[in-house]
Amino acid sequence: MYTFKKEERLCNKKLIDGLYHNGSSFLCYPFKVSWALANGEQVFPVQIVFSVSKKRFKKAVDRNLIKRRMREAYRLSKQTYLYEMLNNSEKKIVLFLGYVAKDITPFDLAQKKMLKLLTQLCAEVAK
Repeated sequence: MYTFKKEERLCNKKLIDGLYHNGSSFLCYPFKVSWALANGEQVFPVQIVFSVSKKRFKKAVDRNLIKRRMREAYRLSKQTYLYEMLNNSEKKIVLFLGYVAKDITPFDLAQKKMLKLLTQLCAEVAK
C-alpha cells in the first residue's frame, strides 16, 4: 500500500515537456504543482516527478535531502488522499512537484503541506 515504484515516477521527456507547456499549476508553499490529465496507458493513476532548484541549493546533499522528504511525504499520503479520488473518477494524471522555499523545511511541516497540496489537487482535478 505505501510503496513508491519505478512505474510511478515520471521519466518521459515528452510528457514532462507537455506538462510545462499545457499543464495547470498552482502554488502550495513550499511546493509548486503542475499537473495535466494523462491520455497514455499508465499502470498507476499518477506519474510524478520531484524537483529542487540547483540555483537555490548548491549542495547536492541538500537537494537530495529535500527530495527524499518530498517523496516520503507523498508516499505516505497518496493512497488515501489522491488515488481513491482518481480511481473513482477513472482519471489518470501526470504531476510535477517543485520545491520553491529558500530553506530546508522539517519533515513534519512538509508532510502537513503535502496533505494540503493533495486535497487542493483533488479539488482541481475534479473540476
